[in-house]
Amino acid sequence: MVRLVILGGSGSGKSTQGQRLCRHFDIPYISTGEILRQAMSGDKSSLPQETALGLGSNSSINNLGYYAQPFIEKGELVPDDMMIELIRTQLKQLDINNGWLLEGYPRTAFQAEELDFLLDSLGQKLDWAIYLQVPEAVMVSRCLGRSLPDEQPEIVQRRIELFYDRTVPILEYYDRRRRLLTINGDQLREVVQQNILNLLSLT
Repeated sequence: MVRLVILGGSGSGKSTQGQRLCRHFDIPYISTGEILRQAMSGDKSSLPQETALGLGSNSSINNLGYYAQPFIEKGELVPDDMMIELIRTQLKQLDINNGWLLEGYPRTAFQAEELDFLLDSLGQKLDWAIYLQVPEAVMVSRCLGRSLPDEQPEIVQRRIELFYDRTVPILEYYDRRRRLLTINGDQLREVVQQNILNLLSLT
């Protein structure tokens, strides 16, 4: 059983490595980015099965998509209260007794603290926060190469600025609690995955 958070800027490989780890450990993959994108489109069918299981009612998710859309389109962070409620719903609905992986949350130190409070109430504890460290230029290049509608140059740049502004305090939060694993994400996918698994096996 393992409970993980995967952190990194846009284009750092969080989704790729998160899904690989979920397949390896056979645990649910909870991607807030995927959930919000599908909520905005009103379509849950293309979500990974593990994520779709925990979406909850159509109305609540579609409402979330409606309120979150203006923030996402500008490359801004969705407000803490919306994200905290989304994660609370996910962790209460999924069969999480065998573990899980969160990707895209927490995005602020406040969210990280709230996650710990939520897990305490559920009788659980986060095992590790995995940080994929990737140079800014590489993150920009990867994002622009994906050609997603919400990844225009100015939006990508704003997301990366927010990452450095808001996420670095999260790294300090988990480092103080000795739950941070830092990985060089600027390598082949297979190498990054193996490095993560090696570190997890040593802890």
